[in-house]
Amino acid sequence: MNYINSLDFAKEQDQKDPLKRFRSEFHFPNFNPNGCYYFTGNSLGLMPKRAKEAIEQELDDWARFGVEGHFHAKNPWFSYHENFKKGAAMIAGAKESEVTVMNGLTTNLHLLMASFYQPKGKRYKILCEAKAFPSDQYALESQVKFHGFDPEDAIIEIPPRIGEHTINHDDIYDALKIHGDQIALVMIGGVNYYTGQVFDMKSITEKGHQAGAIVGFDLAHGAGNIELKLHEWGVDFAAWCSYKYLNSGPGSVSGVFVHQRHEQNKELKRFAGWWGTPSEGRFKMAKGFEPAVGADGWQLSNAPVLAMAAHKVSLDLFEEAGMQNLFAKRDALTGYLEYIINDISNRNPAANFEIITPKKVSERGSQISILTHGTGKELFDFITEKGVIADWREPNVIRMAPVPLYNSFEDVYQFGQLLEAGLNK
Repeated sequence: MNYINSLDFAKEQDQKDPLKRFRSEFHFPNFNPNGCYYFTGNSLGLMPKRAKEAIEQELDDWARFGVEGHFHAKNPWFSYHENFKKGAAMIAGAKESEVTVMNGLTTNLHLLMASFYQPKGKRYKILCEAKAFPSDQYALESQVKFHGFDPEDAIIEIPPRIGEHTINHDDIYDALKIHGDQIALVMIGGVNYYTGQVFDMKSITEKGHQAGAIVGFDLAHGAGNIELKLHEWGVDFAAWCSYKYLNSGPGSVSGVFVHQRHEQNKELKRFAGWWGTPSEGRFKMAKGFEPAVGADGWQLSNAPVLAMAAHKVSLDLFEEAGMQNLFAKRDALTGYLEYIINDISNRNPAANFEIITPKKVSERGSQISILTHGTGKELFDFITEKGVIADWREPNVIRMAPVPLYNSFEDVYQFGQLLEAGLNK
């Protein structure tokens, strides 16, 4: 697409957008008198308008049925998690038996690592990316400490090369060759939260398995953002949150993937709970944990229905929009944002913007991160005051996520106008 930094161009693209109707499905913040240009779907997605009705349905059924809502609610709570099989499988590129929705993201990562991080002998190390999201760092550190290891020794972090911002995949592969017989687990964020870099999960999985390691991914910034083919790639396990690109509300539930090849392995160690048992025998209250087949066998407790109601609304919107349609608009919108930033930077050299997100479309999703060498926090505060909701990360990075379900080309154009106004004020 040949981009133009003009309002007419942006409006023309919005008119041609086959997904334009979905913008009206969401509430935009209205607390700023200047209006709102929302670019933090990579932190918290906007609220779907249908979410209120969906939650009220469950509240009404709670009021009407009490505990009997588990069986007599419009959407019976006993089997509520089963409503997510199709949508979660679509998001993850998985078979329905390989996915479930439960708990929160870091809780699920710990539950999965309890099963899949099993150090033995000299194979006890975890390979991850440097500058992973802090929650992942803490989870990995605590896991190796739980097994009696020193994180400084047991965790191999792969950083960007000197003078670069993203991680070179060859450095991951070289580490697997050099330390392969010591690595028990490869655990990487599929999309780096800071730069927006998308990792080649297919190749990392292949090379991790060749080295004899288990391979898992945190997909907090991947689910609903990039195309995932977890079953086809052979990933052992993955987890993701639902409150970023999946628009399911603050702190909402997490998705889990466990590859089909593990679903019959009852010898896998796990922290068990009664909802992880087969549904037909759940109320027998028998001693001795017998896991349900597939990812359901990692469940602990009955479904948090109120949070899940909003998540189901969002997954339905994704299905209505179509994943390939969303990916096409994602690339067009993100490309337009990149173009606008470069156009402003070229005409205002003092701004000295540096885009640290990969230029290759296949290596990024709905995110552009810029280093603001010449301006910094003052510029960010200015655009925030004018209605731009973006994200600041120390020391001087602005992250922006143009989300295809609800952002428009005009949003991107107006962001550029405010960004340039901040430079020239």
